[in-house]
Amino acid sequence: MRIISGIHKGRRIQAPKNLPVRPTTDMSKEALFNILRHRTHIPGSRVLELFAGSGNMSYEFGSRGAASILAVDQHKACLDFIKKTASSLELPIDTNKADVFSFLEKHKGNYDLIFADPPYGLDEAQFHTIATMVQEQELLAPGGIFIMEHSKHTDLSSHSWLESSRRYGGTVFSFFENPDEEE
Repeated sequence: MRIISGIHKGRRIQAPKNLPVRPTTDMSKEALFNILRHRTHIPGSRVLELFAGSGNMSYEFGSRGAASILAVDQHKACLDFIKKTASSLELPIDTNKADVFSFLEKHKGNYDLIFADPPYGLDEAQFHTIATMVQEQELLAPGGIFIMEHSKHTDLSSHSWLESSRRYGGTVFSFFENPDEEE
């Protein structure tokens, strides 16, 4: 995987082969950040990455100037890799070892951007549950964006909070927005 833009643009990061991850492809990641460039301001933002895996998206947000990033995953080896990489790149990434569903039930926080990349093998209802929990726990700041990555076989179009979806090959990014209270 490689960092697409920002202070570490072009930097390649090699995750250990034993990590249980499926990093977002560079092509899909580049497409996503092109969309975000026109929709939000990343520098200075507060970011939450759920199902962080290798930390691929956290490094990208950090390289682009996010003020703080919290990476959540249940696998200790993944979090150890994220900590080590974040330290070497001097990125503001903290980690939390937790099952994402349990984390969402209890966590209190407020984020400008939330990115979730659940295992594609979860059933569709679990993807809906993640979006609903983020909304009900009020984790997204006014005007914030929640992005969920999933396979083309997962249909989130019936979720009341869904704003739009974009497909790139077999990958789909679904965008959920918290309306800005000032509008």
